[in-house]
Amino acid sequence: MEWITGETVSILLFFIGLFGVVGRRNIIKTVVSIGIMETAIILFFLTIQGEGERVPPIVPLVGETVADPLPQALMITAIVIGVAVTAVSLTMFISLYHKYGTTNWHKVEVKRREQDT
Repeated sequence: MEWITGETVSILLFFIGLFGVVGRRNIIKTVVSIGIMETAIILFFLTIQGEGERVPPIVPLVGETVADPLPQALMITAIVIGVAVTAVSLTMFISLYHKYGTTNWHKVEVKRREQDT
């Protein structure tokens, strides 16, 4: 099973999340799907950078090739941004639910049109 790598798993997860965003009308499922897509992107960037013969840059031995710490630092930043996006999305969901009483995107759109007219 050489085709099961971090890259293929992350691409598969990304498309599962994309299906959840495009194919579902529930707001909670959309927020979870966006989180899955963020996780897939982070996994992809971390796995394409990994090489077996490199050592972590904590205490490198003499003559060893050190791994680049920049991708890990950027992915930590992406994780923090993903948590913030999820928190803001859930806050917006709570206010939408209290205002319109539904978790369905289509029903919220219909109720907004009824209120505008």
